[in-house]
Amino acid sequence: MMNKRIIYGLLGAVIFSGSLKLGYAQQKNFETATVSTLPSIFPSPVFMELQGESFPLGQTITLVALPEVSEYTKTTVEKMLNKAGVKNVNTTQKIPKSIRGTVVVLGESKNGDGTALLSNNQAILDSHKEGYVISSGKKDQGFLISLMGHDAHGLFHATQSFAQLITSAFFPSLLIQDYPAQPIRGSVEGFYGKPWTMLEREQHLLFLSSVKANTYVYTPKDDPYARDRWRQPYPADTLSELGRIAKIATDNHINFVYAISPGPTICFSCKTDFDLLKDKVNALRSVGVRSFYLALDDIEYQKWNCNQDSITFGKSGPEAAAVAQSSLLNKLQDYIKGVDPEAPNLIMVPTEYYDAKETPYKAALRKNLNQDIVVQWTGTDVVPPSISINDAKAATKVFGKPTLLWDNYPVNDYAESKGRLLLAPYDRREAGLSKQLAGILSNPMNQEAASRVAISGVAAFAWNDQDYDASRTWTFAARQLAGNNPKTTQALLLFFDTQHLAPTFGTHPWQVQAPALKSILDKFRDAFSYGNKDDRAQAIKSLLNHAQEFRNAPNIIRSGTIDKGFVREAGPWLDAMAIWGEALESVVLGLQEIEMGKSNSIGYFDKADELAKKAAVIPSTPGATRFEGPVKIADGVLDVFIKDAPKLLYIAKGSK
Repeated sequence: MMNKRIIYGLLGAVIFSGSLKLGYAQQKNFETATVSTLPSIFPSPVFMELQGESFPLGQTITLVALPEVSEYTKTTVEKMLNKAGVKNVNTTQKIPKSIRGTVVVLGESKNGDGTALLSNNQAILDSHKEGYVISSGKKDQGFLISLMGHDAHGLFHATQSFAQLITSAFFPSLLIQDYPAQPIRGSVEGFYGKPWTMLEREQHLLFLSSVKANTYVYTPKDDPYARDRWRQPYPADTLSELGRIAKIATDNHINFVYAISPGPTICFSCKTDFDLLKDKVNALRSVGVRSFYLALDDIEYQKWNCNQDSITFGKSGPEAAAVAQSSLLNKLQDYIKGVDPEAPNLIMVPTEYYDAKETPYKAALRKNLNQDIVVQWTGTDVVPPSISINDAKAATKVFGKPTLLWDNYPVNDYAESKGRLLLAPYDRREAGLSKQLAGILSNPMNQEAASRVAISGVAAFAWNDQDYDASRTWTFAARQLAGNNPKTTQALLLFFDTQHLAPTFGTHPWQVQAPALKSILDKFRDAFSYGNKDDRAQAIKSLLNHAQEFRNAPNIIRSGTIDKGFVREAGPWLDAMAIWGEALESVVLGLQEIEMGKSNSIGYFDKADELAKKAAVIPSTPGATRFEGPVKIADGVLDVFIKDAPKLLYIAKGSK
């Protein structure tokens, strides 16, 4: 966090776990708040400080929504208060002259009445877009909670933090000053295979807003009207559904970006094709979409799609392709800005999106592309193991502008990810990247709910990369799925660990498999290698307890996870985990038999082997992903241990 003496004039990023009830001083069943505790905030704020004792919310609250506050934002806060147990919410547009009871004020910096409240608490709202301040404490004869945004987006971000702070009967006296490090933060539905349903998109947009993301790109590779049949208009019902989703995005301060991928067939110099592009844009604009994106990735650029391009741009090849693409993109940018001057700038994905090496293609793109058009880049590879500040600087140099990072994590649409959910935390992106990038978008899995585990980290890093903590944010994601139930949170973390491997396109993953389980099993091996009989007995007892916890985790997840979409998506993996847990338990019981001089160890080992074989062939959900196969559970760690464990002790001849 920043030093206190430089925080005034700043805003701070705050996401308090919406159901974080682990702080004892904040439990709802406490009658008094004798200790004030600093909330755990995700993402880490630019500045947050306790200002005094916590105070009771009370059963009746006055909600002041200043005139600039939207009805949707006001209603959102009303629902939050009702959910928190407030029985009576009295709404008004005017700040009371004297504060009595608990008063919550919503407003934007353009309102002098609201900003005057902040100055009383030495908080200054500055000019950062999407920034906000939350200030709370005793005022007059009551308590005042002020949520002030630099703009409407900032105010909405403040409400999301507020929702996560009102989970107990007492509210902390604090000052939060916050703003995002990067202007574009969110996800890009850009995977191959089965697209999300409209309901899943709706749920994803609500999730994105809860973690202060601000962008969702609609670009499923299997939408024919956005790719292979891009020239054809959408059926009326599909267009209407896209409009409905765009409205949900707008209400929740998410920029809905529609992406079209005409590259495989377009004639860049053809007026008819450009007119068809305009028709597509206008159709989407008619249902409320204002932001657009042209994807030119994964296409052939060594030959033209029409003879006219050969005449217009010359001999085909990477350099000529970049010139042709720039010509089309520039015209589309001008058209969009012409019909909607306030529309966000066009975003494009180049054909060479996967490295930062100087090439004729990149040089031509840099020279010819409108400087306002945003360029996406996936890092040093299609699935990069890490991204450094120097990597981003190199990309800025070759593309001629800071790039928008398309981070291919946790996407699982490639062969190396077969049989996996990618549930490791977002990691190995260098703090300071916010100074070199235009933003970060995560490419998620086909499994929407499961993708939120990693995307929580992406959003937190994009909001405040300097204070990002991958491990703590990972735990936050588990708590969110668990509704902050500690037992379910622990079960989810056990499961996440079995899906920790993050593959690349090569043979070496960029995140290892099951590091927590491996540490437990390594300590067990050490006890057998270096310990005495008592050490071995204790190791067996501890691992047996862990095996039982591992075996029971799937049932706890199924009953305790508040998002049943996650349970459905993870179903085959949870089935396999339970069986692998039983196999681990059986092999430990076999070792215990030997230690105790009993004679049934082989029976336990045989049972473990049978269970392992059964678990290893459980298939992934048919049709859910591009590449299907048996699900993987802590592979290379758990299966190896179960195979090797019988060799840790010598079984005397004659043992059964």
